[in-house]
Amino acid sequence: MSWSIPILRIAGIQLRVHVTFLLLIGWLALGSAGAAIFLLLLFLCVVLHEFGHAFAAKAFGINTPDITLLPIGGVARLERMPEEPMQELIIAAAGPAVNVIIALCLFLTGGSFVYPPTPSMRLNDAILTINVVLLLFNLLPAFPMDGGRVLRALLATRLSYARATQIAANIGQACAFIFGLLGLMNGNYMLIFIALFVYIGASQEAALAQMRDVSRRFPVSSAMVREFRTLPESATLEEAVDALLATSQHDFPVLGASGSVAGILTRHDLIAALRKNDPSIRVGDVMRRDIPTVTTGTRFEDAFRIMQECNCPAVPVLDSMKRLVGLLTPENVSELMMVQSASPRRRVA
Repeated sequence: MSWSIPILRIAGIQLRVHVTFLLLIGWLALGSAGAAIFLLLLFLCVVLHEFGHAFAAKAFGINTPDITLLPIGGVARLERMPEEPMQELIIAAAGPAVNVIIALCLFLTGGSFVYPPTPSMRLNDAILTINVVLLLFNLLPAFPMDGGRVLRALLATRLSYARATQIAANIGQACAFIFGLLGLMNGNYMLIFIALFVYIGASQEAALAQMRDVSRRFPVSSAMVREFRTLPESATLEEAVDALLATSQHDFPVLGASGSVAGILTRHDLIAALRKNDPSIRVGDVMRRDIPTVTTGTRFEDAFRIMQECNCPAVPVLDSMKRLVGLLTPENVSELMMVQSASPRRRVA
């Protein structure tokens, strides 16, 4: 995630803090040290909550590259979505289960639920209250909260994944509307912000499910770009700039001396290299080499998963002779989805 700062790595998972979270901590610290400490305790519990998701996903062979702390909570980025509804149910429930365990341990040792929180409350009461609030908030049946994912997983045992997602997303958007209305009536800007967050999250989840449903029905050749520019490894940055300005491409496959794909030059990497003002730099020095390839016969669903796992800007498509014949980008995925949404019976060649 952009604008996030890596702080440490735990069990192979990179923990990141978004700059807006640091600004929020600083702003609260100026007004009240107690408020800043309370917020730090809150996000410590959020981190443990997200690691609950990550460790549950690991049990099903799904890695979590990173966890990012935001002002609105935490985000554990899974390398792929679970395949079975029960897997998603367990992964979604693992986070709230962590909050239940923490709250229960504190209750058994004398902690109490105190709401609203007060500056004079005891530390164990504060942590118990935080975990109860996190539990209740996350169990709301609305995307992108865990309750929305639990609801989808339960619905998906009887309905298609896409239909289950749409129902859960509709419920999430209804919850967002209620939050927003209550926020406007009471002048509660935080509730309005949460309403926007929930509405956008539900919409994105529905779009992702539709994309996944469409991707299962077509090979990669249905949506790949067939007309594109390539660059040799030995090309200068000036030549790369010419290609960038002369086309609508943002990412360029880079070919080695044998004509095989050696990597991808992204617009971001090109601009970063230009800032060094070094004429000796070649495309091969700044391109990404960790780019996987797929074939024309690869299922679109598998290629989409590969793109997500490697966080690739584009994936080269090879034919049976290992020749570069296409390029798959997020824009292609979106366009195929829009075409199928507008004309479901249309067959994409």
